[in-house]
Amino acid sequence: MQNPLLEFTGLPPFSQIQPNDIPPAIDQLLLDSNTDITELLNSNDDYSWDNFGQPMENIRDRINKIWSPVSHMNAVVNSEALRHAYNTCLTKMTHFNTELSQNPRVFTAYQRIADHDSFAQLTLAQQKVIDDTLRDFHLSGIDLPAQQQQRFKDIKQQLSKLTSKFSDNVLDATQAWKKQVTDQLELTGLPASAIAMAKQTAQQNDKEGWLFTLEFPSYYAVITYADNRSLRKEIHDAYVTRASEQGPYAGKWDNSTLMEEIVALRHELASLLGFNNYAEYSLATKMAASPNKVLDFLYDLAERSKDMAQKELDTVTDYARQTLHINDLQPWDIPYVSEKLRQHLYAISPEELKPYFPEHQVITGLFAVVKQLYGLSIQECTDIDTWHPDVRFFEISDREGNLRGQFFTDLYARPHKKGGAWMGECICRKKDANTIQIPVAYLNCNFSPPIGDEPALFTHNEVITLFHEFGHGLHHLLTQIDYPSVSGINGVPWDAVELPSQFMENWCWEKQSIDLTAKHYQSHTPLPHDTFKKMINAKNFQAGMQMLRQLEFALFDFKLHLEYPLNAGKTSIQYLLDNVRHEVAVVKPADYNRFQHSFSHIFAGGYAAGYYSYKWAEVLSADAFEKFKETGIFNQETGLQFLQAILEQGGARDPMTLFIAFRGREPSINALLRDSGLAA
Repeated sequence: MQNPLLEFTGLPPFSQIQPNDIPPAIDQLLLDSNTDITELLNSNDDYSWDNFGQPMENIRDRINKIWSPVSHMNAVVNSEALRHAYNTCLTKMTHFNTELSQNPRVFTAYQRIADHDSFAQLTLAQQKVIDDTLRDFHLSGIDLPAQQQQRFKDIKQQLSKLTSKFSDNVLDATQAWKKQVTDQLELTGLPASAIAMAKQTAQQNDKEGWLFTLEFPSYYAVITYADNRSLRKEIHDAYVTRASEQGPYAGKWDNSTLMEEIVALRHELASLLGFNNYAEYSLATKMAASPNKVLDFLYDLAERSKDMAQKELDTVTDYARQTLHINDLQPWDIPYVSEKLRQHLYAISPEELKPYFPEHQVITGLFAVVKQLYGLSIQECTDIDTWHPDVRFFEISDREGNLRGQFFTDLYARPHKKGGAWMGECICRKKDANTIQIPVAYLNCNFSPPIGDEPALFTHNEVITLFHEFGHGLHHLLTQIDYPSVSGINGVPWDAVELPSQFMENWCWEKQSIDLTAKHYQSHTPLPHDTFKKMINAKNFQAGMQMLRQLEFALFDFKLHLEYPLNAGKTSIQYLLDNVRHEVAVVKPADYNRFQHSFSHIFAGGYAAGYYSYKWAEVLSADAFEKFKETGIFNQETGLQFLQAILEQGGARDPMTLFIAFRGREPSINALLRDSGLAA
C-alpha cells in the first residue's frame, strides 16, 4: 500500500500528505502495532527490558512519529477534509491507547520486569519508564472490574471527541469574524504597522480599505491603540464571546454544553479510579503534593498581589477620567488607557520597540544567547519539505560538532492555524543498538507577519514568547535520555515542564542579551541605552493586575475540577468563574464575557487542573535564574550546569532532585516576588 505516512524515514513528507492518506495509514499502523505487541507477549513469559521494554518503546515511537504530522497539520493548516480525517483517526487512536492501557497481559509483563531481581541493574531512565508505565496502568483503570473498565474506555473516547470539537469551535469562531473599515478616520491612534497589516489582509481577501480579524496581532492592535471607542468595543465583544451563546455569532459554535460535558466526564473518570475529584487525579502525576498545596500557593500569591493590583486599577481609572475624559471605564477601555498611561509614565511604547526587533535579528540573537550559555551552534537548512512557505528549518549542534536536534519554526498568524504559541514534538530521541534518533521539534507562534517588502517586526512580548517556546524546544532537543517515554519533556511532571521555557524569558530583560537580539531593521543601530532603561522601568507596569489575571485563570481551572459538582446547587461554570473573580480579581469583565468558552488550555489541551503550573514553575525559573545573576548571565559554567542538571535529563528523574542538583537547595518564592515587583 503506497502511503507517504507509512513509507517515510526521517522527517515527515508534509507536502505529500493528503487527507485521504490519513485513515488508511492509521488503520494499518494500529493493526501492525497490535500484531507486534501480541508477538512480543507470545514470544516468552520471562520478560525483560531487552525483550519487552525496549521493543514497546519502539512500537510507541513509531506510532508517535506517524501521528505527529497528522495532528500538527490539523493545528496549522486546518481544512474541512483534514479535520474530518483527523477526528476520524483520533477516535481510533484513543481506542487503541485505552485498550493498551487496560491490557492485562501487557500490564503483567511490565510488572514482572519491575519485580525481577534484574530491575535494580537497569539504568535510572529505564526504571523510570517501567515505574511510570505501571503508574499509568493504575490511572487507566487496570484494577477496575470489566464493566467499569468499559465505562472508563467510553469516557476517554467521548472526551477525545468533545475536546477536539471544543478546539474546532474556537478556531471557527475566531476565523469567522472580520471587520472591514473603509473610512481612514476610524483608524486614528493605530500604529502605522497595524494599519499596513490590515490593508494587506484586506487585499488578500479582495476587499477595499482595511480588514481586521480576531487573530491576535490584529485584535491586540485595535484594543490597545484605536482611539475609536466603538471599534474597540466591537472587536472586544467579538473576541470575548467566541464560541459562546453571546456575541455576533451567538450560539453558532457554542462550547457551553461541551464544557459541562467535559468536566462531568472528567469527574466521573476520576471517581471510577477512587479519587474524590479530577484535581486529585491530575495531581497524581505532578509535583504538587495535594489540592490544598496548590490552593494555598495560588491564594498566597493573590493576597500578596491584590492591594498592588487595586492601586494599579485606581491609577488607570483616574487617568482615564482626568486625562482622557472617560468617566465610565469599561473592559474595552482598559488596555487602551493602560497603554496611554504607560507612555505617560515611562515614555515608551511596544510600537516604539518593534523596529528594533526584526525577525532576522531576534532569531540571530536568540541563537547567540544559547551559544554563549551552552556552547551550541544553530544553522538553517533549506530545501526541507514543510507544510507552509513561511516555515523554516534549523539544526542544532553541540561544542563537539555533534548534531543534537532539529526544529521547524512557524511564526506568523494566518487563517486556518490555531491561535497561541506552542512547542510540539515531531520526533523523540531514541537509541537503537549503535544509532541515535535525533529529536525534532515544531516551534509555533502567531506573530505579526511581514508587511509588503518589510521584514516581520516583533513586539517585545512576541520576543518573550519566542524565547519561551524555544526553552521548551531546548528541553526536547537537548535531552540525553535514550527512551522516548522519558526523553525531552516526556515523563516530566506538568507543573515542572514550564521551568525551561519560563527560564529562557529572563534573557529578554538583560542588556547583554538585548544587545544581541535588538538592532534597528533600517539603521542596524542597537537599542539605545535610554530606551532600554525605560523598558526595564516599565517591566512591572501593572504587574499586580497581570498576576491576578493569571491566578484567576489558575483558580478557576483548579476549583472547577476540584469542586465539581459545584456547591449550593450552583452547577454552572459561569457561577464558579464569577465567584473566583469576586475572590481575587480587581478588573471586572463585561457580563457577557465568555472567556471560558475559548479557554483551550484546559478544555482542549493538557492543562486541566494544571494551569497553576505556569506560576508553580515560575517560582523554579525565577530562582534558577538568580544563580545566573550571581555568577553572570552568560557564565558558561553555570549554563552547562543547567544544561546537564535540567535540560539533558528529560523526565528520567524527579524534578525536585534535579532542581536541587542545580541550585544546591529547594526553590524559594522570593525570587519570583522580587522579579514581579511584589517583594516588600
